[in-house]
Amino acid sequence: MAQMTAVHIRRPGAPFEVITRQIPEPGPNTVRIKVQACGICHSDLFVKEGHWPGLQYPRITGHDVAGVIDALGSGVTAWKSGQRVGVGWHGGHCGQCVPCRRGDFIACQTLRVTGFHDDGGYAQYMIAKSDTLAAIPDGISPSEAAPLLCAGITTFNAFRHSGAIAGDLVGVQGLGGLGHLAIQFANKMGFRTVAIGRGKDKEPLALKLGANRYLDTDTVNAASELTKAGGASVILATAPNSKAMSDLIDGLGIGGKLLVVGASADPIQVSPLQLIGQRRSIQGWPSGTAQDSEDTLNFCALTGIRPQVESFPLEQAAAAYDLMLSGKARFRVVLTMK
Repeated sequence: MAQMTAVHIRRPGAPFEVITRQIPEPGPNTVRIKVQACGICHSDLFVKEGHWPGLQYPRITGHDVAGVIDALGSGVTAWKSGQRVGVGWHGGHCGQCVPCRRGDFIACQTLRVTGFHDDGGYAQYMIAKSDTLAAIPDGISPSEAAPLLCAGITTFNAFRHSGAIAGDLVGVQGLGGLGHLAIQFANKMGFRTVAIGRGKDKEPLALKLGANRYLDTDTVNAASELTKAGGASVILATAPNSKAMSDLIDGLGIGGKLLVVGASADPIQVSPLQLIGQRRSIQGWPSGTAQDSEDTLNFCALTGIRPQVESFPLEQAAAAYDLMLSGKARFRVVLTMK
């Protein structure tokens, strides 16, 4: 039987292990993807260390996957072999719970997450449900598409559902893997974009990505500066630093929203008085469905938005993961397949 290279986690907390295993066969309503690139996300930590309930091991993780359909399972009619596709966080939904019945599939009560509940993209081939696929447009390479299926969809989807409109003042906290894409989206959506980070050295990049202004929190009070500018309609918090998020709440304008996509276990500190008088709110935002991924990819193809990546071969997944976890990776770390 034909074999493939993959990187799996044998048990929670175990090291990544390069293995050879049989290439899987697609079942009904699934396809086999020949993986070309897979992003490494901080959320892979949940699988690596066993911090997500109900996972089974060994497991191949990876939930931002770009590749080509290699084989079709029975019942698949909307896709064809050889088509370029991607798979993101959304790995399947039940279709029966209340959120699903309302069409809110990403909020499914038994949501299956790619690379968590089923094997993901740290492999040369993977199986995906046909309703989780997003078509990748021409002009976007696999290494570019992979992060757009995670960091890209999260920030794009958050902004387009935020209530902000063209011309509004919008802040982006953080200039990392999520933030550097969020600034580009904010610019192309017509927002007055303020990037917020630590250190003067980040300013040239922020302006190059499309920010109209950069606020260095080491030298200025970002909330005060936003207030002087009229107050932000939305501040998208992308860096997982709850204190930094808390410090920005007073920079929201009337009806302003702190929109949180950077995952941190620490609490955000806010008083009722900060929220009540100005009608401010704090909201979280998850990823999105396959159609949201496709919308993200198409918007990027139209506008020229691209992630900045550091690439590693599949066999160096452990080193790539460690770089991501160390915080020394400037943007997105991506595995590429032979």
